[in-house]
Amino acid sequence: MVDMDPSGQVTQREPDRANRQYLNYAFYKLDPAFRRLPHAEREEMKAEFAAAAQAWVDEAPAPRGIIQRTYSLVGVRADVDFMIWRMAFDVNDFQEAQARLNRTRLMGYLTQPRHYISMNKRSQYVNSIEGSGHGLELLPGQGKYLFIYPFVKTRAWYDLTPLTRQGMMDEHIYASGPFKGVRINTSYSYGIDDQEFVVAFDSDYPQEFVDLVHRLRYTEASNYTLSDTPMFTCIKKDLTGVLNDLA
Repeated sequence: MVDMDPSGQVTQREPDRANRQYLNYAFYKLDPAFRRLPHAEREEMKAEFAAAAQAWVDEAPAPRGIIQRTYSLVGVRADVDFMIWRMAFDVNDFQEAQARLNRTRLMGYLTQPRHYISMNKRSQYVNSIEGSGHGLELLPGQGKYLFIYPFVKTRAWYDLTPLTRQGMMDEHIYASGPFKGVRINTSYSYGIDDQEFVVAFDSDYPQEFVDLVHRLRYTEASNYTLSDTPMFTCIKKDLTGVLNDLA
C-alpha cells in the first residue's frame, strides 16, 4: 500500500520516539610521519589503538547494541586509509568510542577527512514489492567489501506525488532484483548530517555491484539524484590487519 502522506503533515501524525539504531561511518587518514618512527614504537602504538577500539565493544552492556566493523582503504583511495563502521542505539556512544581513540598516541598521527552519521528507519517504498524486505533490520559487514556513499535527492523529488515516487521506486527495486549478491543498508541523515541518506552495499562481488549501479542509472528515479559522491570501496579486515596496512 502506498503511503499517501509520507511527511505526516496532512494527518498530523505524531512523532515516532521509538528506539532506533544510529550508524557512524568514520574515515581516517594517516600522517606519513608515523612511518618514519622506529618499528617497535609503531607496533606499540598500533596495539594500543586496537585495544582502545575493541574495549568500546567489549565493555559495553548488551542492551546498548554496540556493533563495530573495520575496513581498509589503503591502495583504493588516496584521501582516506581506513574506516570504522559503528552502530549503537545512543549517539553518545560514538562520542565515547572516539574519545577512547583520542587518548591513544596513534590518534596524534590520524585525521578524519570524512565522517558520516545516520539513523536506521523503515523504508516507505519497499512494502509494495513482494520479497523486498521491510528495510529495517541491518546485517552489517557480511560481505568482503562495503561500498559506501552519501546520497542527496533533488528537491523536485519531494514535489512529486506519492504515487509517482512509489512507481519510480518500484522500478528501482525491480531492476535491483537479480543482484542477489549485493545487500543494501540504507540509513537516514535528515537533520543530523549534511546528506539525506548514507547508502552502504555489502557484497563479495565488486563486479556485481558495478553492474547493479550501471543498471540503476537507466531507471527514472536516477533523474532525481542531486549528489551520490564520494564513493568508497572498503575492504573488510580485522583492526590488526587494517593497522598493518598503514605501516
